[in-house]
Amino acid sequence: MPALHLRGRGLPDGEAVEWWVADGVLSAERINNADTVFDGGWIIPGLVDAHCHVGLGHDGATGIDEAISQAQTERDAGALLLRDAGSPLDTRSLDEREDLPRIIRAGRHLARPKRYSQGLPIDIEDESQLPAAVAEQARWGDGWVKLVGDWIDRGVGDLAPLWSDDVLVEAIAAAHAEGARVTAHVFGEDALPGLINAGIDCIEHGTGITDDIIALMLEHGTALVPTLINIENFPGIADAAGKYPNYAKHMRDLYRSCHQRVGSAHDAGVPIYAGTDAGSMVAHGRIADEIAALQTVGMSATDALGAACWDARAWLGRPTLEHGASADLVCYAEDPRTPGVLDHPDLVLLRGRAFR
Repeated sequence: MPALHLRGRGLPDGEAVEWWVADGVLSAERINNADTVFDGGWIIPGLVDAHCHVGLGHDGATGIDEAISQAQTERDAGALLLRDAGSPLDTRSLDEREDLPRIIRAGRHLARPKRYSQGLPIDIEDESQLPAAVAEQARWGDGWVKLVGDWIDRGVGDLAPLWSDDVLVEAIAAAHAEGARVTAHVFGEDALPGLINAGIDCIEHGTGITDDIIALMLEHGTALVPTLINIENFPGIADAAGKYPNYAKHMRDLYRSCHQRVGSAHDAGVPIYAGTDAGSMVAHGRIADEIAALQTVGMSATDALGAACWDARAWLGRPTLEHGASADLVCYAEDPRTPGVLDHPDLVLLRGRAFR
């Protein structure tokens, strides 16, 4: 590939930046005879979708070709780092493709039988088996493990936790011993104290957080990925749950209070990152919509973008824009904090290859 040259302004500070690219790597040092491919706009690290599912569709696991198409859609939207929060399809072969985003996998969801979407999780018959299953997924994945923290219990007719507090302590310790972090799907209130007190690293969705839970999250350093654009599906989920009126009411209540609760978490200082939950009820390539949604709970345009960019990359242990790093960046002619701009990148550079 020919050497490339880019010049513009960076974020979050808005200062002038200038980069050269050779062999897919960023250089802060001038490279002679480089082709200028971008000049005069905004240059930011590749966006992050911190909760999506590559290889998951409306009917469960997709084929590998559909997974590739999903990843291409994310790339074209500027999302060059994906945290796959559980997928029934083994997508590790995609790592060999230099034209696809980098994926951080959490392995398979771990759930109890009949306590999650059919065909997606590994079902744990006896919860005493959970620590061993967590350790196995920690070794399989890319530094994350995904638990199902709550789901509808049809015997109760409402959301209910899947795991006892004691087994959660053992399971999360098992993941940490393998060098992995743990996150959990949680809609309601009741599962949160046990997960957070057990040392979980992140909560997905978190529509049931309260002031007491926010205080616990701050005490334990627990992050939140609220997937706000997916929460818009809650009324439809409730409408389809006619056999379980308590569950339906609960889901509607969680929907109505979601923005206030996530806003309170942000105001209190809980780390919040942008994830779309793309892969089943949400289409891929919608990270710009999630960034816009984060602004509706009180995040500034800069902070909301950071939650899907430089801050998210730091949280996931991946580089931003620095000398010697992979040339994974997105360019915009206008300020990407301006409504509508993020939807249309002017240049996507992935491993130094240009996509428009």
